[in-house]
Amino acid sequence: MSEHEFIDQRLTEKRNPRSTGIDIASAAEIVDIIHEEDKTVADVVHAQRDAIARTIELAETSLRAGARVIYVGAGTSGRLGVLDASECPPTFGVDPGWVVGVIAGGRDALVRSKEGVEDDREASVAALAELELVADDLLVGVAASGSTPFVAAALARAREVGCATAFVTCTTPLRSITGLCDELIELRVGPEVVTGSTRMKAGTATKMVLNMISTGAMVRLGKAYGNLMVDLTATSAKLVDRGNRIVMEVCGVDRAEASSLIEAADGSVKLAIVIGSKRCSKEEAVEHLEKAGGILRTVIGDPPAVSE
Repeated sequence: MSEHEFIDQRLTEKRNPRSTGIDIASAAEIVDIIHEEDKTVADVVHAQRDAIARTIELAETSLRAGARVIYVGAGTSGRLGVLDASECPPTFGVDPGWVVGVIAGGRDALVRSKEGVEDDREASVAALAELELVADDLLVGVAASGSTPFVAAALARAREVGCATAFVTCTTPLRSITGLCDELIELRVGPEVVTGSTRMKAGTATKMVLNMISTGAMVRLGKAYGNLMVDLTATSAKLVDRGNRIVMEVCGVDRAEASSLIEAADGSVKLAIVIGSKRCSKEEAVEHLEKAGGILRTVIGDPPAVSE
C-alpha cells in the first residue's frame, strides 16, 4: 500500500456514523452526542499505558542529563504541546527550557490558524537548529493525523542528532514516520463528531497523554511530595496561598509560621518544608536535599495522611 493510500485512510478523516444527525439536533442532544464520544477517550489512552510509561522514562532520562523534552506539532497538536510545556514552570518550579513546545508557524500560529505551515519541512529543521538540538534531548512528535510533514521532518532530524524520539498520533501513522520513533503512542479514538475536527476527541486524548508524560517525569524527578506540588513557583496570589497551605499541612504550623519558613527559604516551598521539619538552616536544608537527589520523602519521611 502506498503512503498516499495511507493518507486517504486516516482514521481522523473518516465520518462518524453516530453523529450524522448533529446538524438537526437540539442543543441538549448535541451535548449528549459529544459526551457519548468523549466517554471512550480515557480507555483508549489507558490502552497505550506501556508506551506512555516508557516515554515518561525517556523524558526522565533526558531531564536528568540536563537536556530537554521537546514537543513538535502543527495546529491543535502543536498548541497542545506548547500548552503543556508552558505549564511546567509554574507547576513544578523548573526552568522554561526543560520542556519546550515547537509549533509550525511559530508563535502567531498559537492564536491564528496559518495555512500550509504544517507542510514546511525546512521550517521544522530550522526551528530545531535554533533550539540547538542535542543527543540527550527527547523529541516528542505530536500529529493526530499521523502524517504531518513538519513533524516527520523533526523526527528525522532528531534521529540524525541521536535523540530519543516518541510519536503521539490518533491514527495508523505512515511507515516512514514509525521508523523514526523509539516509542509510538497510537490513540485510536475513532472518527470525530465533526469529521476531521481533531481538536475534539483526538485533542482530548493528546492532552491527557502529554499531561502524563510531563507530570510523570517531574514526579519521578522529585518535583512532588506524595501528591503535593512542593516545587511550585509562586507567581500569583493563588500559588502563594497554595505554597503556604502545603507548608502548614506538612510541617503542622500556622499560616504565619509557614510564610516565615518560605521567606527563610527564599521562596522555595520544598526548602521551607525541610527547614521546618528538620529545624535547620537553609544551607543545611539544601545539603539534605542534594544528598537525597531532591527527593523530599527521603529527607523527612512520608507525607501526612489524607483524610477521607
